[in-house]
Amino acid sequence: MTSVTVLGSTGSIGTNTLDVIRQNSRRFRVFALAAGRNTELLARQIIEFRPSVAVVSAPELLPILAETLASLQLPSPEWPELRAGPRGLVEISTAPESDVVVSAIVGVGGLEATYEAARAGKKIGLANKESLVSAGRLVMDAVRAHSAELLPIDSEHNGAHQCFRAGARAEVTKLVLTASGGPFRNTPRSAFSEITPAQALQHPTWKMGNRITIDSATLMNKGFEVIEACWLFDLAPSEIEVVVHPQSSVHAMVEYNDGSVIAQVSATDMRMPIQYALTWPDRLQAPVPKIDWTQARQWTFEPPDTERFPLLRLAYEAQEAGGSATCVLNAADEVAVAAFLDAKIDFPSIASVVSDTLANFPHRHPTSISDILSVDAESREFARQFVAKRESSSNQKHSLKA
Repeated sequence: MTSVTVLGSTGSIGTNTLDVIRQNSRRFRVFALAAGRNTELLARQIIEFRPSVAVVSAPELLPILAETLASLQLPSPEWPELRAGPRGLVEISTAPESDVVVSAIVGVGGLEATYEAARAGKKIGLANKESLVSAGRLVMDAVRAHSAELLPIDSEHNGAHQCFRAGARAEVTKLVLTASGGPFRNTPRSAFSEITPAQALQHPTWKMGNRITIDSATLMNKGFEVIEACWLFDLAPSEIEVVVHPQSSVHAMVEYNDGSVIAQVSATDMRMPIQYALTWPDRLQAPVPKIDWTQARQWTFEPPDTERFPLLRLAYEAQEAGGSATCVLNAADEVAVAAFLDAKIDFPSIASVVSDTLANFPHRHPTSISDILSVDAESREFARQFVAKRESSSNQKHSLKA
């Protein structure tokens, strides 16, 4: 039986991972669960899956989790070992008892545990974008040096992984990643300043966390996927093309040198790529809907508009620049998205804050995870300063109008 550690068990990917495990209980068991602050859901997951270890993001949450477990009438002798913080994440990610690590923590907080899991030679189901966006070279060097396996869970990269099985890497000429286009695919640029956080959180296809939903609305998420794909499949940015495909049925396509294009098509259900990553190289029946080919359907593809959505272009440029650029890109974007959700800046200012941060942060060449975390922290401070300037400017404009 395969033992699984789930980092980010209470998030969208984490809960879907646990559903896959629930459907395949004879093949998988949970060794450890790690969550942020949702101790209520974590406690219920503990009761159902009985992990050996559970980790929360901060020590002050441990008594709250313990109190919740007690209130749910789980006797303390049946509790898992309770740990907290980054050290706890690393410990469960590298534990000998764990065969597979699903890295689904949102943000740079999942980077160190993912890196150490690679150094421990684990099979990793990767849904934490920041690991490759911020530290792609370091993570992939660790994967190769320690014979780890890295299986992408994001639907586009997972689809690409499946397409690459059709031929030799040397025969590939292009990878095509699809984007839904987000909720503002047809919105004129002149209306962008009026977009509200509530509108931006209405993704037309997927139900996801707040940050990734906003990143999808700006196409930043697709830019991150381009960076990830470069590392996952050893591609140059020029070998990756993004197309807008609103129906979100085709997740990725690989073009081969003879002109053949292999596409991966499936329903929009994250349990399929999660199960693929867990069971690789095998395929199992998945608890997801199948496409009904008796029903008429239409699929459309169009190029992205990088004038309206400049963050996609900035992602390509950051990957070409190398070094610390992609780490700065990610950190600045996280700060800008948070500021937009807090109504401190408008929608177009997300791209402006990221662009300003990239232009002003000193370029570096990180050689360790510690270096990456330093760049991340410092570039966030740069981004906060640009947010403050835009917030101040916006307030002055409103005062003049009043």
